[in-house]
Amino acid sequence: MQAAFYTHQGPAPEVLTVGDQPTPQPGPGEVRVRLATSGVNPSDWKVRKGGMGRALGFPLVIPHSDGAGTIDAVGEGVPRERIGERVWTWNAQWNRPFGTAAQFIALPSELAVRMPTRLSDAEGACIGIPVRTAWQAVHRAQLAPGRTVLVSGGAGSVGHYAVQMAKRQGATVLTTVSTDDKAAHARAAGADHVIRYRDEDVGARVQALTGGRGVDAVVEMDFTTNVRHYPACVRSGATVVVYGLGAQEATLPTYWFMRNRIRLEHLFVYDMDADERALCHREVGALLEAGALHHTIALRLPLADIARAHDIVEQGRVLGHVVLDIP
Repeated sequence: MQAAFYTHQGPAPEVLTVGDQPTPQPGPGEVRVRLATSGVNPSDWKVRKGGMGRALGFPLVIPHSDGAGTIDAVGEGVPRERIGERVWTWNAQWNRPFGTAAQFIALPSELAVRMPTRLSDAEGACIGIPVRTAWQAVHRAQLAPGRTVLVSGGAGSVGHYAVQMAKRQGATVLTTVSTDDKAAHARAAGADHVIRYRDEDVGARVQALTGGRGVDAVVEMDFTTNVRHYPACVRSGATVVVYGLGAQEATLPTYWFMRNRIRLEHLFVYDMDADERALCHREVGALLEAGALHHTIALRLPLADIARAHDIVEQGRVLGHVVLDIP
C-alpha cells in the first residue's frame, strides 16, 4: 500500500516519505479500513518534531489519528456485517505506530465508529481529536442557560466546535481571536462576543461584557500563556477546563486560585475514561446524525503533499481543517 511515514523526528520535508509499506491484516478484534481521508492535527506535527520531549516511540511511524473510510475486512471476533461500513477513526495512532496517513489501517474495532450517511469523508476526518476534545471540554465546563463561558481561540479547530456546543447548551459565549477573518469565523459558529486579544485588554472586555461579574467557565487552548488573564475575567467559583498548553511549565497565581475557589480541570482526549468516552460517542453521534455541527474544511491535499500539509497546520496558515485525500 501507499503510506506516508518517518523513521526519525525533524522538519516535515526532511523526514516525511511517501512510499510502499506492507498492507496490514486485521487481527483478533480488529477491523481494516480502506481510508479515503486523513486529518492533520497540531499534535501530529508536534510528535513528528519531538516537541515537549515527545520521543519517536517506534522504528517507523505512519502518522495521524483521524481519518475516514470504509471497513473492507474484519478479524476474528468482529461481525462480518461491519464490512462495507463507512467509519471515522479515533486514537488511530495513539500508542500505535501506524496511523491514517495510508491507504489501509488495521485497528481495534471500537476505534472505527460508524459514520452518518450525511457526513462526507473529509468531514469524517475532522472528528476524532477536534470534536471529541471540544465535547469533553464543554461537558467538563458544566454549561447551562444563564452561564457564561470564555472559549480561548474560538476560530481554532477545537475552539470552533466548542463554541457551537456551548451555544447548544444555552450558554453565553465569549471568545478570543486574532484577526477579522477569525472573528467572522467564530461568530458564524455562534459566539455572542468576540475579543481581539492582540488589540484589546482581554480582562477589561470580559468585565464589560459580563457586567463586572466575570465568566463562569473557561475552555482553554493555551493555559501557560492565558492564565495571566484569569484574575481579571474569571469569577469566584468558576471552572477552567484546559485542553492545551503552550509550554511545559507555567507560573500560576496560586493564592488567587485558592482564594477564589477556582476549579481547574485538565483533559487529555487520548486517555478519556470508558464511561465518559461512551457518553461522548453517544452525544457526538447524535449531533452528527442531526447535522448539528458545522465542519470547516480549509484545504484538501493529496497524500503526496503531507509535508506541505504539516507545515501549513504548524504555521496556522488556514482557517479550518487540513485534510489529506488518500489515493
